[in-house]
Amino acid sequence: MSYSSDVKKELCRQIDGARHCQIAELSAMLLYSGAEMDPAGQEPLVFATENEQTAAKYEILLKKLFHLEAGRRADRGRRGRQTWLVTVTEPEEIRRIVQAADGAIVQKDCCRRAFLRGAFLTAGSISDPSRSYHCEIVCSEEQPAAQLVACLEDLHIRARIIHRKQYAVVYIKESSDLSDLIGLMGARVTLMDFENVRILKEMRENVNRKVNCETANINKTVNAAVRQIEDIRLIERTIGFRHLPNGLDEMAQIRLQYPEATLLELGKMLNPPVGKSGVNHRLRKLGKIAETIRGQQGGAREW
Repeated sequence: MSYSSDVKKELCRQIDGARHCQIAELSAMLLYSGAEMDPAGQEPLVFATENEQTAAKYEILLKKLFHLEAGRRADRGRRGRQTWLVTVTEPEEIRRIVQAADGAIVQKDCCRRAFLRGAFLTAGSISDPSRSYHCEIVCSEEQPAAQLVACLEDLHIRARIIHRKQYAVVYIKESSDLSDLIGLMGARVTLMDFENVRILKEMRENVNRKVNCETANINKTVNAAVRQIEDIRLIERTIGFRHLPNGLDEMAQIRLQYPEATLLELGKMLNPPVGKSGVNHRLRKLGKIAETIRGQQGGAREW
């Protein structure tokens, strides 16, 4: 069973007590399933979904809202997948359902949450957060996609629309927005699991970031020490330490003697001791002398 199926399984157990919220959810289920809604009730109203539990949830809403018993049956969809169909054929019942769905008012936050739940149950999917953060709801037209984005924004959830073939796809990628969405739809168990995964991932990312930073600092220190020793050996081969100004000769000899020592450790070995900045200053001066020697192609001069 996929992660999306697990989320939908929990959401299907969530039944709002208020009639206006039930209507909002039913309206979204019909809208995002692409069901043909004939206001006159002459054409059968067919709700189709690949998720049996979503079909059962739709049946429950029909029963609660209209005292209507509608059975579901399995069929093979266009792509060969099993599809569950819930069909209403009685014209009067169809008119009542269509009138309620068309007249659904999604103004209150509770109704917005129910509307989102219905849209997700019908046309949504969400990735396993241990792999990636991604949720999308596939819409057959631009207008339902725009309506969904507006509903999400009213609840302070950032969403975008991309176009994939003939579909408008509403997607959410930020982990904080996905967490809010799961919570608002009413999947509390999923939310706790999601937050646990998110915390663990953030901890791992922080540890990796620190390790990478420390590794970069170590590499930087090692590279600097190697460069310093190369400069000092060049000076030793060409002009010799005796031509160096007072203090630089001692610095050069100590750096050669202790190639793995830190700047702080080197400073303590000098007489008199100096701080890190003093050591760094002397090593830079030695580096400039080495660069001058390279520029002169080994010509010796006194410093």
